Amino acid sequence: MKPRFQFTIHATEGKARTGVIQMRRGEIRTPAFMPVGTAATVKAMKPQDVRATGADIILGNTYHLMLRPGAERMARLGGLHKFMNWDRPILTDSGGYQVMSLSELRKITEEGVTFASHIDGSRHMLSPERSMEIQRLLGSDIVMCFDECPKIDQPRDVIARSMEMSMRWAKRSREAFDAGGDHAECSALFGIQQGALDESLRKTSADALAEIGFDGYAIGGLAVGEGQEAMFSTLDFAPGQLPADRPRYLMGVGKPDDLVGAVERGVDMFDCVLPTRSGRNGQAFTWSGPLNMRNARHAEDTGPVDPRCSCPTCATYTRAYLHHLIKAGEMLGAMLLTEHNISFYQQLMQGMRDAIAEQRFTAFAADFRRDYFRKE
Repeated sequence: MKPRFQFTIHATEGKARTGVIQMRRGEIRTPAFMPVGTAATVKAMKPQDVRATGADIILGNTYHLMLRPGAERMARLGGLHKFMNWDRPILTDSGGYQVMSLSELRKITEEGVTFASHIDGSRHMLSPERSMEIQRLLGSDIVMCFDECPKIDQPRDVIARSMEMSMRWAKRSREAFDAGGDHAECSALFGIQQGALDESLRKTSADALAEIGFDGYAIGGLAVGEGQEAMFSTLDFAPGQLPADRPRYLMGVGKPDDLVGAVERGVDMFDCVLPTRSGRNGQAFTWSGPLNMRNARHAEDTGPVDPRCSCPTCATYTRAYLHHLIKAGEMLGAMLLTEHNISFYQQLMQGMRDAIAEQRFTAFAADFRRDYFRKE
């Protein structure tokens, strides 16, 4: 039988690591980028096309799915995998980040968070126990513990109190997950490190999580407006505070250059809405940097979006055609650019995996930055 959860590191170069996570629904090659399927769909893409880009795992959103179509309904329909026709691993976030971003609509207590739905105003309570229950009903493979993500500019004592509550919530999440019967026996639970940009608070958080014990550890509370320099400064110490034999997941990141810099600092897993959202907004990511496909200079360009990309969009369509689709507001433009962007991200991850395995990652990262920041 395939293992419930097993992480093997195959090679390292500096702090960068490459390996594989084995789970019941398949292997996840690391470093891994998880396309975001907020509402049981990676926007503008069919599940089989997401898989064809090289994605081993996708992310589902607990907050949005609990509100619509509802966790109990999802369970009656056979779970999230069957519902959306994705047979590989799915990681679900805990719902905490979305609730925290609804600052006008929620109230936090030790028990959890009471909030109003952004859809219809209905009142809901999300606690560590309810978050674990929802993720169990969805059938998640990697479950995230429930935490609070405070604004990065809060005073240190506020961030410290928030982190300490998140650690208490992490213990409750662990207990509720473990009480989940069959689901707990075939899925995994990740803890989430908090502490904003403060090294000592993050160390306290990491130690508390390690004492509880999780299958993997996420670095939370970044990519919330602090800027790349501050994020990288935090990543210079945060991953190393977490257990080295477990996957490290940087939540909500990021731009291609963010991914390369974070892998250099020891991160194994990522998710971000950027490739899909940018695709819907006419932006394409390429090895030579991002392109605005609305720009008039593409109007008669018969070349591909990226000559170094092997995706179906680049193999079949011209910049001129994509420019036309985006300018005309045609949905096919969003579909094709999303396919390209997700493909580019997966090609970037494969490039990093190969480079680490072959002990040439330092050169790969330098070449990437040279090309990516070069002006056309």
